[in-house]
Amino acid sequence: MNKSSRHSKITGDFGEYLTLYWLSKSGFECARVDHTGIDIIARRPNSKEVMGISVKARSRSKGTERASITLKRDEFKKAAAACKAFRCKLYFAFVVDRGDNTVLYLLPEDVLKKICSLGYGGRYWSMAPAMVELYRQHRKIRWVEFDHKANSWW
Repeated sequence: MNKSSRHSKITGDFGEYLTLYWLSKSGFECARVDHTGIDIIARRPNSKEVMGISVKARSRSKGTERASITLKRDEFKKAAAACKAFRCKLYFAFVVDRGDNTVLYLLPEDVLKKICSLGYGGRYWSMAPAMVELYRQHRKIRWVEFDHKANSWW
């Protein structure tokens, strides 16, 4: 299936809004921000922790559901600078549409750096089955998965 010419932009917006929605539904005070490095600022309920969240969203075509998400080295620097300015802790959210389900992962930067391989291009958030299982079992990675089925659609 061919996606629209703006699908990448729409996917990014969807990822940010899905993350905002789920945080809000979970009692977080949160806002979408237009700032280099982070997309969302959120305060955890019953905590003084303020999170600066960089959201990465991908829409995978059939056969590419296992493709990694690349985080370029400079993205960490930009996100860290934004978090310093807003006095918040850096988190990453990954929203991946894998055909008939969409998954949202949320984790702090230190966890991401421990589990994501570092390569020439940066760090890689793998969607290989073994890594997906690791994410699900990790006590510091929050995740929610949505199954969906198009019944009467084009």
